[in-house]
Amino acid sequence: MNYISQKQNIVEAIKQQKQNLIDMSQFIFNNPEVGFQEVKASELLVDYLKKNGFEVEMGYGNLPTAFRAIYQHGCNGPHIGLLCEYDALKDMGHACAHHLQGPSIVGAAVAIKNTVHDVPYILEVIGTPGEECSNGGKNIMLKNGAFMDLDVALMMHASDSTTTDIRSLASFKINVIYKGVAAHAALAPEKGRSALDALLLAFNGISFLRGHIQDDVRINGIITEGGQVTNIITDQAEGSFEIRSYNEQYLQHVIEQVKHIFQGAALMTDTTYELNEIGRCRAKVPVLTLNNLLMENAKLVKAVNITPPREKTGSTDFASVMFHVPGCCIRVAFVDRGTSSHSKAWLDKGLSKDAQTAMLTGSQILAFTVRDLIVNKEKLQEIKDEFASKKS
Repeated sequence: MNYISQKQNIVEAIKQQKQNLIDMSQFIFNNPEVGFQEVKASELLVDYLKKNGFEVEMGYGNLPTAFRAIYQHGCNGPHIGLLCEYDALKDMGHACAHHLQGPSIVGAAVAIKNTVHDVPYILEVIGTPGEECSNGGKNIMLKNGAFMDLDVALMMHASDSTTTDIRSLASFKINVIYKGVAAHAALAPEKGRSALDALLLAFNGISFLRGHIQDDVRINGIITEGGQVTNIITDQAEGSFEIRSYNEQYLQHVIEQVKHIFQGAALMTDTTYELNEIGRCRAKVPVLTLNNLLMENAKLVKAVNITPPREKTGSTDFASVMFHVPGCCIRVAFVDRGTSSHSKAWLDKGLSKDAQTAMLTGSQILAFTVRDLIVNKEKLQEIKDEFASKKS
């Protein structure tokens, strides 16, 4: 079967699933579940994959709502992973459009299974919970051995344009807890040791540090406990901080500086402190050959609002996977250009025709790309070689 006819067959295979995919996306949207609690969403996707001939393992990577579903055709073929998220935002629902990812991914996987029969391959659909959580689910799954068998990892994400990413911010999340001595602020202030004062000094120290670090570094923090006490010297205060940079080596340098500030604040207030490292995301290792392949297929399916790659983006746990495996996420337009994710505008478009179109378009782009990777050994090797050179 030639190149054109096989891709036409893929399009038809996705069209045949259209209503099922729309129904799944609407169900996930109308039943939002926050990270690591996505029981209904994972069961829905798993059931669909089982019905379509995939072998499913629940609890993959030691997360109850994670899964992997495998279809193998022949032996010694490429091993391609399709990753999807399905967690909602707390108190907002699916304002990041994760309800579109799972249906888009399973649609692509089933289309490949039903149309590509002339070469060996392993196709693995991996459900990855808790992307929006402090320590993204993919980081936990990586620690438990997930993803390492893959030759390439692919994702889709709804967006305000159809594009790919080049760089992302590496991030490090940490909590600090200061412990002091409680006392009446007016009657016996000399007896107190203010944990809140220590935390506020830490915030001030970080503010001064911002004037002496590279421009791409971001340090954000919030008070999570002990910030609303009046007339009492509080004996415990906690803060949560996230430190980001595009340069992982430099990020580690800044992390150590921030830890020195935490220590100094404790010394100045005669308090004690403890640090809890919540997690980190790596910076993406961009593989431009893979990015370009996805964009070629985006043009082939006439995706809307195609734009140049995003040079810089925020943090994502998918970048941690991309540190170990060549990977890329195709972003597919469904909202107006410039509309921010995690906003009511994204939420309001979640059940729109544009959202459905983006989901189906993403499914076609991914299926075309998977087909190219398993049929074109030279292209797959080029991607692996570029990844290896970027890592060295």
